[in-house]
Amino acid sequence: MTEEGAGTPLSRGLGLVPLISLSVGATLGTGIFVVLGQAAPEAGPAVAVSFAVAALAALFSALSYSELAGAVPVSGSAYSYTYATLGELVAWVCGWCLLLEYGVSVAAVAVGWSGYLDAFLDATLGVRLPDALTGGVVDLPAAVVVLLATVVLLGGVRQSGAVTTVTTALKVAVLVFFVVVAVFGFRAENLAPFAPAGVAGITGAASLVFFSFIGFDAASTAGEEARNPQRDLPRAIVVSLALVTVVYVLVALTAVGAVGVDVLAGSDASLAVVLQQVTGSGWPATVLAAGAVVAIASVVLTVLYGQTRVLVAMSRDGLVPPLFARVGARRVPTANTLVVGSVVAVLAALVPLGQLAEATSIGTLVAFGLVNIGVVVLRRTRPDLPRSFRVPWVPVVPLLGLGMCALLVTGLSSATWLAFGVWSAVGLVVYFAYGRHRSKLAQGE
Repeated sequence: MTEEGAGTPLSRGLGLVPLISLSVGATLGTGIFVVLGQAAPEAGPAVAVSFAVAALAALFSALSYSELAGAVPVSGSAYSYTYATLGELVAWVCGWCLLLEYGVSVAAVAVGWSGYLDAFLDATLGVRLPDALTGGVVDLPAAVVVLLATVVLLGGVRQSGAVTTVTTALKVAVLVFFVVVAVFGFRAENLAPFAPAGVAGITGAASLVFFSFIGFDAASTAGEEARNPQRDLPRAIVVSLALVTVVYVLVALTAVGAVGVDVLAGSDASLAVVLQQVTGSGWPATVLAAGAVVAIASVVLTVLYGQTRVLVAMSRDGLVPPLFARVGARRVPTANTLVVGSVVAVLAALVPLGQLAEATSIGTLVAFGLVNIGVVVLRRTRPDLPRSFRVPWVPVVPLLGLGMCALLVTGLSSATWLAFGVWSAVGLVVYFAYGRHRSKLAQGE
């Protein structure tokens, strides 16, 4: 697999900074800009703890990702790592989960982007988009931002990397601005009772926001487009997770402390609401909404990138049609990108935000659990394999990562489990009807 990745037709144009930007860009914004209003009612003021719990679960898995990214530096992320360690069938299950994780998370973030765009237009022009076009019937802005991201990806990896770096810097600046303003409205009484639903509420909210930490997963899909993947991918994964966790916890804590849980509940543009109430003025909320419009669009861009690269790897192994692995003139998978962008745009237009977020979480947790298992297996089967990063205290750390994933899965609703069961069943039908007979392993290649 490593030799195959070394001969990739994709363009190796990403250094350490663009990889960190890719990772942070795919992560920072999804949980805070979009899902905070959904998670806060479940955990109460302890939603900040929920972000920390989700980050801890992500940390164990991030360490496992770092080891496998350095040992098997190819496109495909968890799918490729599982293929190398646990075999084709388990890899298919993992890849199918990744398609759910990436596709649905892009759609969820696009829905949140629609809310902030509406807030920005209202604050600057006094115009609000019709309810029928912002989720009442369809969510047209959500579909538009997915299609715009698709156009940027078609321009090539260097162009996408430059756009991601600029928008990620803007996003960090906007969230620092939010924390500084929200601190002035902070009131301790808004934090009481701190955890009204107890541990169950904290865990449930952590399960919901866990998809906010999939950014490092997106970075690991760039194994064939990084200049020095063995050195830079592990660094980008760990640095980005640390940065994102600090920002998430600070923003969640100051937001709840400034206005309380009730104000945050149910809003797709909750941070703009916080600034409006704290300052009594419209301009801070306008600044935040403008930053969010640009920043959340970068999440759509980077996660959409990750999904296309997973499909490249699956197609190269023969499990999905060869169309998804074909590289165009700009050294990008053109047909793949067009198909994925179109499907996700339709999903963003039609499915509500809360359902999207939970569906993403369960796909993410399953994929992360398999990566943790893969580290343990590869240590036993290939102890001699060169590794630029090694998870400490194996198998304890990977098993802790697996356990945290299992804990968070239990906090998801029965409806989410039902949807995941149906998705998994469809995936197995596709594998046994198509992929199993056309794969490289079946053909003896």
